[in-house]
Amino acid sequence: MNPFREATIDLGAISDNVQHLRRLTGTDVIAVVKANGYGHGAAEVAIAALAGGASRLGTATLEESFALRRAGITAPLMAWLHEPGRRFDDAVEAGIEIGVSSMQQLVAASEASPAPASVHLKVDTGLSRNGIAAEDLDRLLAEAARLERIGRIRIAGIFSHLSGASAEDDRAQLRRYEQILEQAEAHAVHPDLRHLAATAGAISLPEARLDAVRIGIGLYGLSPFADRTSADLGLRPAMTLRAAVAAVRRVPAGTGVSYDYVHRTDRETTLALVPLGYADGIPRQASGRGPVLINGRPHRVCGRIAMDQFVVEVGDEPVAVGDEVIVFGDPTLGQPSATDWADAAGTINYEIVTRIGARVPRRTVS
Repeated sequence: MNPFREATIDLGAISDNVQHLRRLTGTDVIAVVKANGYGHGAAEVAIAALAGGASRLGTATLEESFALRRAGITAPLMAWLHEPGRRFDDAVEAGIEIGVSSMQQLVAASEASPAPASVHLKVDTGLSRNGIAAEDLDRLLAEAARLERIGRIRIAGIFSHLSGASAEDDRAQLRRYEQILEQAEAHAVHPDLRHLAATAGAISLPEARLDAVRIGIGLYGLSPFADRTSADLGLRPAMTLRAAVAAVRRVPAGTGVSYDYVHRTDRETTLALVPLGYADGIPRQASGRGPVLINGRPHRVCGRIAMDQFVVEVGDEPVAVGDEVIVFGDPTLGQPSATDWADAAGTINYEIVTRIGARVPRRTVS
């Protein structure tokens, strides 16, 4: 019996992707498992990534890190996006390294108990998001050096994030990052880890690999590049989203399909109902374009994608209730990819997998 709806997560692919990227980059891998492991399941992905050789884990929020600790994961772990006024006693007690983007956060980390708090100083090299601003850097570095000398913090790393706008832009950010490291050295700040590159930079900008690379989308076997596929990069997609046909009906020419009748049949045909919709993370923007396989044959969504379901016109092909629908998976197996759906929706593959909703059960395989 095919599952009504299900995301299958290949943990072997996660481990293989880490091993491949470690060999490719020749440096340590920080496996980024924020946003519930990009929709794949954070704890399960973390364990598989560590098995593949990742040396550290990264999350956006402390709450995500605490969930990993509750799952029994003891590996080095960092979080870098914090609510205003956040104290860090619970993070330090749990052995979580704190990304620091401001003087306020540095002071809060230094006040945490038990000391010393391990911190990674996040510097802004041109992405213009969070990170220590250039005008604040000397003052913050001086204070960080003082706090380390008196045992209140340990400076575990200095990091930033590339824009991916172009190779020239990324190299300019790398030069800025190197200047910041020189500033840090002048203040007697000596980080254990220098990390700058995420998946795209780790692959395409070897000089940015430094002491470690933060691998997010590549961990899940997806390409960050518009002109290179997962297979081109030696990566294997970890998530396959599938469902079972929920209803089938034969309709005459001129039948309107789904909301607004943006699709009407041009001949007698068969419609198959798939029980996935935008509440499950299927982007409504892919209406009329999203690709699927039904019984191994390619088709496209017809009409509007609704909250819980979408319709596929299959013509005269034999389709029955319960038949398998593959929404996306590994394109080397002839399946649509998350990138195909991203193209259909005008977005990126990161969003496609991350937005798969909680009512889609995850089943892990090795």
